[in-house]
Amino acid sequence: MQGDQSPRAIDGSSPLVALRGVGPALAEKLGRIGLERVGDLWFHLPLRYEDRTRLSPIATLRPGDLAQVEGRVLAAERSFRFRPQLRVVLIDELQHTLTLRFFHFNKAQAERFAPDSRWRVYGEARGGAQGLEMIHPSVTALVGPLPLAARLTPVYPSTEGVHPQRITRLVDQALAALPDDAELECVTPARVRELGLGSLRAALIEVHQPPAAADQNALIERRHPAQLRLAFDELLAHHLSLRRLRHALKAHAAPRIVAPGAGRKSLLAGFGFALTAAQRRVLAEIEVDLARGQPMLRLVQGDVGSGKTAVAALAALSAIDAGWQVAVLAPTEVLAAQHRASFQRWFDPLGVSVCWLSGALGAAQRRAAVAAIASDAQLIVGTHALIQDSVTFRKLGLAIIDEQHRFGVHQRLTLRDKGARAGLRPHQLILTATPIPRTLAMTAYADLDISVIDELPAGRTPITTVVLSNSRRAEIIQRIRRYVADGHQAYWVCTLIEESELLDAQAAEAAHAELIAALPELAIGFVHGRMRAAEKAQAMADFKAGTLAVLVATTVIEVGVDVPNASLIIIENAERLGLAQLHQLRGRVGRGAVASTCVLLYQSPLSGTARARLDLLRETGDGFRIAEKDLELRGPGEVLGTRQAGIAAFRVADLARDAALLPHVAKTADELLVDDPAAVERLIGRWIGAATRYADA
Repeated sequence: MQGDQSPRAIDGSSPLVALRGVGPALAEKLGRIGLERVGDLWFHLPLRYEDRTRLSPIATLRPGDLAQVEGRVLAAERSFRFRPQLRVVLIDELQHTLTLRFFHFNKAQAERFAPDSRWRVYGEARGGAQGLEMIHPSVTALVGPLPLAARLTPVYPSTEGVHPQRITRLVDQALAALPDDAELECVTPARVRELGLGSLRAALIEVHQPPAAADQNALIERRHPAQLRLAFDELLAHHLSLRRLRHALKAHAAPRIVAPGAGRKSLLAGFGFALTAAQRRVLAEIEVDLARGQPMLRLVQGDVGSGKTAVAALAALSAIDAGWQVAVLAPTEVLAAQHRASFQRWFDPLGVSVCWLSGALGAAQRRAAVAAIASDAQLIVGTHALIQDSVTFRKLGLAIIDEQHRFGVHQRLTLRDKGARAGLRPHQLILTATPIPRTLAMTAYADLDISVIDELPAGRTPITTVVLSNSRRAEIIQRIRRYVADGHQAYWVCTLIEESELLDAQAAEAAHAELIAALPELAIGFVHGRMRAAEKAQAMADFKAGTLAVLVATTVIEVGVDVPNASLIIIENAERLGLAQLHQLRGRVGRGAVASTCVLLYQSPLSGTARARLDLLRETGDGFRIAEKDLELRGPGEVLGTRQAGIAAFRVADLARDAALLPHVAKTADELLVDDPAAVERLIGRWIGAATRYADA
């Protein structure tokens, strides 16, 4: 029966209803955040900690302090002018006062603050109109002596209808059921000693119940030894899940594509340029994969303009010549349309037609495209529309996925599943112009083989990057006039589509109007993500054809746009964008033989971090150096895109901070996969659980 079991009768596999106070309704709510069994609570880690082990005199508080104070009610009043408000004034023994403000309260709660009643309060001090105050602090009525907390108070992530304190009580119950080290550990004691870390059991207890003397700064920064031990296990679990995905995929068969087709020589001639040594090396690696008869899963990294698409086109031709369909999937209409144009230019002379599918097609066009994909289409280019249920491939042999971090593992596998046929899985070639730091790739892409195109084509000129204050805006607009007079084109990139009261950023609409007024003799176009696909395509086509001298755009042009005659790009509010995104945008110029310039416009004042970011871009065009710095500054989620990156959000680990653990992670994973498959399953279940649908690849 619920609540009748002692801690000894409960183990990690017990359902949550085995704990006191947990019925079916609460269990259902907790299930929303992945808490289903007692063991899930062991790894449900605190978001932060509150220090309720001591009291602070009101006189010592400063704005921003998180503190606990005691006092008696000097006055309490309710106000309903403008918005309901309860204002309570506390006075402590030294006769200093603190105002408490509540905006959500009922009559009974207000009446509890009777004059001279005593309260213990925890919250953040802030400056108010009448001195220090706390907004919605945690409050406890003092009827008699109340001991202070003996340890730091954890605050847990929760869900609607469940107070974090309730989760705290449940975690305490769950910790009472922790088994001993021998039963709990998945990593050998020798490996733990090599890392200089403690046992998993001790780490869990210390993270959930840190003593008052614990290093609070280390806990806040997640560099406490107990957190490092948990970070190691979490990194290991994620690494193992991707390795298991890779192993499962390699167990399948794939089309055996053994030699370049007869059309390769013609395609190479159609490029109009010779392949670089790096392109030839990566193409050779792809050809080895295609000939193996196992599904290729290869990530091709290459800096902006390195020629990834040409390599992908050569791989596509090999598959087509062998009788297989090829799908090219891109995350945006603009990028997909760019690929469509490139592939049509290269493949039409070879007699290979390009089928196009995007969400913007009309019903009749869509039906025709879907029918062609199911029958005789050889090369299909499209957006997310390619992975919709209604799309069926006749004989998909190769899927080329551009900027996969904008899709995520699940969508990539959906496309793979569509190509499953007669026991075969299609090959997958993934392209990214976002250089992935080695430390990040070891963990985030452990299921992929990685190739790097680390050489730019001959004839590319370096891009000069300048960092200027927005106060020089008029001067920059005049520079555009000179550039266009010399026969070149320019981009003006904005971070917002329309004016916002929250962000002091120049909107693209306002910039477009401003440039038209300042440069009336020039043809100035406008493109943003909310436009209809046909309008975007027309604006891009006009710019590429040279009909437009200037294109005002949002970051929709970040990847895939190739206009060699564009030699100037101005990026507004550059301080708002990350390094990788700025590097991508900068790569829209410098695509021809003409010297190009990137102007990073910023709004003053500029923070130290933003200044360092912009200075780095001014100093280097090395995408890998930029990516390493981006990882350091913003973390893996931003470098890869979002949580869609294919790695679940880490609970305690941080790939930049914990990079020193990664070699040990890889070594331990190798050992566990051979020596202890059961430990592998336990680790993945603990840290990832239901998030690994893709592990059954």
